Amino acid sequence: MNSAFLAETFGLAGRTALVTGAASGLGFAIARSLGGAGARVVVNDLAADACAAAVAQLQATGIEARGAVFSVTDSDAVHAEVAQLQTTGWAPDILVNNAGNQNRKPLVEMSLDEWKQIQAVHVEGAFNCCHAVLPGMVAAGRGTVVNMSSVAGQATMPGIAAYATAKGALAALTRAIAVEYGPRGITCNALAPGFVKTRFTSALQAREGFQSFIEQSVPAGRWAEPEDIAPLVVAFAGRSGAFINGQVVAIDGGMLARM
Repeated sequence: MNSAFLAETFGLAGRTALVTGAASGLGFAIARSLGGAGARVVVNDLAADACAAAVAQLQATGIEARGAVFSVTDSDAVHAEVAQLQTTGWAPDILVNNAGNQNRKPLVEMSLDEWKQIQAVHVEGAFNCCHAVLPGMVAAGRGTVVNMSSVAGQATMPGIAAYATAKGALAALTRAIAVEYGPRGITCNALAPGFVKTRFTSALQAREGFQSFIEQSVPAGRWAEPEDIAPLVVAFAGRSGAFINGQVVAIDGGMLARM
């Protein structure tokens, strides 16, 4: 295949990506894919040691990367870090809102504070990051936002009402940003992964009978790996995704298509 075509269509040279929750799992795979396509990568996470280790791994493969330790729920910290990135020439023109948390409980057994914690990370966290990053994208006349929704925002199971609500809200936020900022040269799309084998889903992986559920419910017959999900973020951010806007794309092995 023509390498010039690949570079023009999917290459991200000259771009800078901020990926939240990127020290491990799916976030790290996304950071690695974006860096492999030529982007500089800002790795965000809560833990400084984990963040530094992820940056070192990326740098060891030739990816230009730096860390940014903050909680996406802390608006002041988010804005301060983005301002620092802009001052140092690392203004993000790609934002991936990947940070997330989980608390599997029946609705009436969940406290209001527990409910709010899920919404704060997924929904308010994405709001905080968009609020900080979008003005710079507008000024530059281009940008890419990718929100991490989930198949749980479209179909659900017992015990994840708070998570499903948050992921549904991210799908709605995606459409709102696409409509509001599309005229400014910015695209916003969301991924809706199915069941991905990471530390985030370790409780499900250990649940008795869940492997059989995966094999029976997912036409592909297996869990997703982070590497199944990450490349589509590259496609959204490159020339290939220039006219894709406001979409929520399921990457679920066909699970939602099954009757």
